[in-house]
Amino acid sequence: MTNDRMDISAALVADLIETQFPQWAAMPIRRVDVEGWDNRSFRLGDTMKIRMPSAARYVPQVEKEQQWLPHLAAGLPLVVPAPLAIGAPGPGYPWRWSIQSWIAGETVTRAQIADPCRFAADLAAFLASLRQIDPHGGPLPGQDNFHRGGDLGVYDHETRQCLAQLESRVNAAACLAVWEAARATRWSGTPVWVHGDIATGNLLTRDDRLSAVIDFGCCAVGDPACDLVIAWTFLHGDDRAAFRTRTQLDDATWARARGWALWKALLTLASNSAAPTDQAAATDVIAAVLAEHRDAAR
Repeated sequence: MTNDRMDISAALVADLIETQFPQWAAMPIRRVDVEGWDNRSFRLGDTMKIRMPSAARYVPQVEKEQQWLPHLAAGLPLVVPAPLAIGAPGPGYPWRWSIQSWIAGETVTRAQIADPCRFAADLAAFLASLRQIDPHGGPLPGQDNFHRGGDLGVYDHETRQCLAQLESRVNAAACLAVWEAARATRWSGTPVWVHGDIATGNLLTRDDRLSAVIDFGCCAVGDPACDLVIAWTFLHGDDRAAFRTRTQLDDATWARARGWALWKALLTLASNSAAPTDQAAATDVIAAVLAEHRDAAR
């Protein structure tokens, strides 16, 4: 995992706004408190958000969100960002960038959820609604969205490398069994919409309830298994069970979801740049995935 992302200052963003969108030049610009990995984000006034791709590989997400967010929003039960404008490259910044609506809310944490099972059910209902939206012409999984919604096989070599590197830290044989079980199945239904990055940083709450989902840069039409990884990265116990029940997806899809969760956790654990807290979380995810795989095999 490399960290070659561009550092983008509020002053640079202000210059781009003044040059390209002078009607908004007087509005204050401030960096958001919680940023994602793919974009540097800034608030523009009180009602807008600026999203600046932090590396060239994230630039295709700009056009994707601009094209597809209105289509998706019409069929979803929660608020999602509305695209407002696309910025062009300018002095000091080489790529296209976007302006979207700002959505008020708090990034989800366990402490903010009054009823974890209700949260899990709400999230499952959102994903079910997403899968019901017409997928015709939607973007296919690929390198631009890190193959979310696609075939896990693209990460087979990487996963096996991680297992070789981590053989003294994880149960490599058990992990390999999970991985091979995931790779042995395929999505046999019609391709469906997937968000591609259902993670805590992209889920907002208001009044202790899930209220909005943001950052659709990795969305695609394909296999929904990748959207279930939050079952192990955030949910547990009864709320994980509630999420699984409400998703109404088959055992094979859950097997692939465990593969997605395992791949990312192994990658984090093998990374020299991952923070100790992230590595500890990855260790917990691996343990939960292995335990669930054992239970499923009984």
